[in-house]
Parts: sequence; structure tokens; C-alpha cells
Amino acid sequence: MRILGIDPGLATMGWGVLDTNGSKHQLVECGAIITPPDMTMPLRLHNIFTGVKELLISYAPDEIVFEELFFAKNVTTALNVGAARGSALCACAEYGHPIYEYTPMQIKQAVTGYGKADKMQVQQMVKLMLNLPKIIRPDDAADAVAATLTHAASGRMKEQFLMK
Repeated sequence: MRILGIDPGLATMGWGVLDTNGSKHQLVECGAIITPPDMTMPLRLHNIFTGVKELLISYAPDEIVFEELFFAKNVTTALNVGAARGSALCACAEYGHPIYEYTPMQIKQAVTGYGKADKMQVQQMVKLMLNLPKIIRPDDAADAVAATLTHAASGRMKEQFLMK
């Protein structure tokens, strides 16, 4: 099975593609869709939409997984990231394959065994789990790959994480 993971963001939207067969996982590719702050908001959202569509066409995932948004303080940031997430979701909905979502705590728990792990712990575990020579950069791409690993480990329980 091929999984596309997405870590939503307006400036940097991380993504990762994982091939998995039971407990055997292989990173296909990862990266980020970058939109510069001097670009207008509509154009940034369009670039995210088309960028995700290109990923779907290029990698043909069987399933798609998003990291859920979590914001406690900055409402403006939350709205902007929510709009970016919406653009990515529209592209994925058009693709027509199942979309799942996991909270940051669920991803940290699945990858490190500790739901409050810091970013570096998650990145290090992703590196070890996939036997990579170095930590994935940018952080957003590592987070997207961590989401794919979480989904791969969810097995038959994955249906409860299906986006409604």
C-alpha cells in the first residue's frame, strides 16, 4: 500500500510518501510545498491545491493521511493554516481515495511511544524506523512521514481515523 502523508501549513506544507507491506516500510519521497509570504493569499492557496494534485498524480497513493491541526494561541495563524488545509483537502477529495487524520499526540505516541515527545524525538525515530542516513528536513516533511508511519501501524483500526 502507498500512503501520502500531509502536514498542513500555509508557508510550508510537508508531505511524505511511504510504501508499506505489513511491518516493512520504505520511504519513497518527501518534501514540502512552499508558498512565500509576499504571494497573495488566493495564489498561495492555489499553489497548495495544484501542488497536492501534482503529488497525487505523481505518486498515486492508495490512502491519504493528514495531521490534524492544533492551535492554542494565534487565531490568525489558525485561520490561515486552516485555509491551506482546506486547499489540500479539496485536491485530495477530487482524487477520490480515502482520507484519514491523526492528532499530533496520536502520531507522537505511535512513532516514539510517548504522546508528548518533542520534534527532535519524532524526527530521530522516523530516521531509525526507516533506516535513513539522516533526519528528514524540513521538519514539516518529517511530520508528514511520521503521519504515514502512524497510519501504516493502525492496521484494522484505521477506519476509526477516516475523515468524516
